[in-house]
Amino acid sequence: MTSERTWLTPDEASSYLSIGRTKLYELAQQGKIPAQKIDKQWRFNTAELDSWLSVSKTIGGYFQTVEANVIDNPLLREPQKEAYKKLYDFFKGAPKEKVALVQLPVGCGKSGLVAIAPLGIAEGRVLVITPNLTIRNELKNNLDITNLKCFWRRTNVLKKVDMVSGPYVTTLDTGNVTVTDESHFVVTNVQQLATNTDKWLNKFPADYFDMIIVDEAHHSAAASWQKVHAHFPNAKVINLTATPFRSDAKEVGGERLYRYPFRSAVAKGYIKRLTAVYVSPREIELTFKGDTERTVLTLDQVMELRDKEWFSRGIAMSDECNKSIVDNSLEKLEHLRNESSIKHQIVAVAMSIPHARKVQLLYDERGYSADVIHSGMTEEEQADVLKRLRSNELDVVVNVMMLGEGFDHPQLSVAAIFRPYRSLAPYLQFVGRIMRVNVQNAPRDPDNYGFIVTHAGMNLDALVDDFKLFEKDDEEFWAQINGGLEQEPPLPRGTGGGRRSIRAPLVVHGEIADSLYEEEFVDDEEERLEELRTHLEALGYDASYADTIIQAKRQVDAGMTAAVDPLAVQPQKELERLRKQLEIEIRAKAKTVLTNAGLSVPGRDIPTRLMPDVNAANNLVASIVMLNRNVKNRVNDAPRDEWSRDDYQKAIDLLPGIAIELVRQLIAAKEAKHAEG
Repeated sequence: MTSERTWLTPDEASSYLSIGRTKLYELAQQGKIPAQKIDKQWRFNTAELDSWLSVSKTIGGYFQTVEANVIDNPLLREPQKEAYKKLYDFFKGAPKEKVALVQLPVGCGKSGLVAIAPLGIAEGRVLVITPNLTIRNELKNNLDITNLKCFWRRTNVLKKVDMVSGPYVTTLDTGNVTVTDESHFVVTNVQQLATNTDKWLNKFPADYFDMIIVDEAHHSAAASWQKVHAHFPNAKVINLTATPFRSDAKEVGGERLYRYPFRSAVAKGYIKRLTAVYVSPREIELTFKGDTERTVLTLDQVMELRDKEWFSRGIAMSDECNKSIVDNSLEKLEHLRNESSIKHQIVAVAMSIPHARKVQLLYDERGYSADVIHSGMTEEEQADVLKRLRSNELDVVVNVMMLGEGFDHPQLSVAAIFRPYRSLAPYLQFVGRIMRVNVQNAPRDPDNYGFIVTHAGMNLDALVDDFKLFEKDDEEFWAQINGGLEQEPPLPRGTGGGRRSIRAPLVVHGEIADSLYEEEFVDDEEERLEELRTHLEALGYDASYADTIIQAKRQVDAGMTAAVDPLAVQPQKELERLRKQLEIEIRAKAKTVLTNAGLSVPGRDIPTRLMPDVNAANNLVASIVMLNRNVKNRVNDAPRDEWSRDDYQKAIDLLPGIAIELVRQLIAAKEAKHAEG
């Protein structure tokens, strides 16, 4: 198609493009065709129209013909360009199994890679599958050419004229297939696509998508994901993840095509430089479940026991050990804040909702603003917590099974871990919440440092060792993965017949937590060594001095350091914390009592049949009433507002035994009623 004129009137452009004037005006007004107003009249440049035509004939033709600036683009990150080149070569080689695995650490540009991956590779529509709505919405906005802050405009990957005809992106919210027919990208969360197959999945023929990009692909073993893959058997598949092993500890499917090391991401300033910190008590005094005598363990003895699940769980649930983690996480927080104008924050993870509430109280008690977020809250309640976190009203957010993939808040710089993990994937997912940098591409900026604080008794340094093997691409590590590592156990619910444990596996009475063991989370020594050699050579010094300097720094950085002294707490705040903690523990124990007695929470067996003298609306309220009554009888008959701190602590200590007694009473009452017929 040729033209003798550079600029065309609407009538001429309509004839030139073989489309009606109405459609032409509609496209011009929507910005979907290159046009501009000259003296209040639409005019069309033939060169721009030719370019627009070349990429807008078909959806499939767009990715194959559009001119893209990728490999030599200085605005793209190193891992984005390297991964794209690997993907291009892989799929152009016509592999028999068209599934590729790409691993990029958080903060290294996975959303940008989603955008550029189809260029020159996809021959049709691209389906992008995400694990949740948060990531779906972020990716959709990142790909939306009408968004002035979208990836395409920030990076100049596509020319402005080429973006008039795409790439268009849609989600599956409209319920209208005609919209997906006109879109280059369809972004959805897997539940929306696969839960009701007749609503969406079955409407698409098997060849509707030429490429499927799976974000956070460690979820891809789930049945819903497999259902989608089976529906489009010939599509090219790209699995993207920061942790290339699934929740069942097995490797994510696909050829391991490209992996960008965490150490390189740290060296480039894409993610924070993290230090893992373990509270290492010189002595810990405790009572094991079933014993009456107290036992004093040395640090060496703690290290011998910590790989046992019951021991690490007992440490995690211990108030005394939790206090040590809280105090040292706050000390690290203040260290970061003193070096910065940014209000760094703490993200903590707990074993359960009641445990999270108790951890929150410990932070509150020390004068820091904390709140809890968990999946049992309403969307409005969750949104309120996140709003206060982002507006700096909160110093600490304690989460239970929340703030996972897609949550992006760089001011989170201290991860306080109050639960054991048994496998690397969920541990890395949580630590990833503090990896995002506050200052881009500035590896030495003081705001790009962070800390992971936990207790040595939870054995989490073993996972750091696994992570370092993973970073080195260690053959033994991958052999274990391929064979199936130990899976992450569910949060504790007791054993046998659905019954839940009332007594903790151990009770910690106190510890001398005067030391910390610290180690760098990511070992980027080789990258730092090369950087230092180059710097010394530029100054005219012998580059071999770099090895001596790094060796000396290694000895200083790693090893035992002094822990912070226990933070002082006002007696009034401690009293308030103990009062609230007792309320939390009574409510939690009340539910456990009902479970172990075989009674439902909303039922009315207790107030109507078993113990009619208890005036309560349901079994849960009755259980709470009886626990409170028995606590009062055993501790102090005076009103609660007259109790001392010692009274509250005694009540907390006695509560497990009181709960066990109540279970026995309820079971006996049930058996008596059954015997009566």
